[in-house]
Amino acid sequence: MSDQQVDQGKRTWLIATSCAGAVGGVATAVPFVSTFAPSERAKAAGAPVEVDISSIKPGEKLTVEWRGKPVWIVRRTPEQLEALKKNDPQLADPASARTAYPTPDYAKNEHRSIKPEYFVAVGICSHLGCSPSDKFAAGPQPSLPDDWTGGFLCPCHGSTFDLAGRVFKNKPAPDNLEVPPHMYLSDSKLLIGEDKKA
Repeated sequence: MSDQQVDQGKRTWLIATSCAGAVGGVATAVPFVSTFAPSERAKAAGAPVEVDISSIKPGEKLTVEWRGKPVWIVRRTPEQLEALKKNDPQLADPASARTAYPTPDYAKNEHRSIKPEYFVAVGICSHLGCSPSDKFAAGPQPSLPDDWTGGFLCPCHGSTFDLAGRVFKNKPAPDNLEVPPHMYLSDSKLLIGEDKKA
């Protein structure tokens, strides 16, 4: 038996084991790499949410989830809309000019909304991420000023927001509540997370 025959045999076994190892490596890598793709649940969590708003009565709020966050849809009364004008001198950013939470162009008005009657906002305080409570009733109340016109109170650190989600001056929250992208599909259907037709 010559040295060349032995080397040929070793070469054959080396090639065979390398191929088997490569196949095993690919078989192991494919499932591992596929775990990096977002799951169907994750894809759905970022998808736009369609909401029927026909049952919301004036003065009521509906909360839905979009991207794991609470989104409020508030149907404001004519009195609540009128009260918004009185708040401007007391607000930190009445025109929503700050850019930490950019306000869509269609919500850069005193109502911060497409339709004045409906206010759509992410219900998370811009201070430390708490969820403010509804304080829609006007007038003196615990933890609120005597001239309160209605809005939201963050119970964690006392930040207050009016019914357009605008933060009052000298409060821990640095910015207004976020207005998510949204659009109306009809008079009774709202799409949160997309605003192509707005």
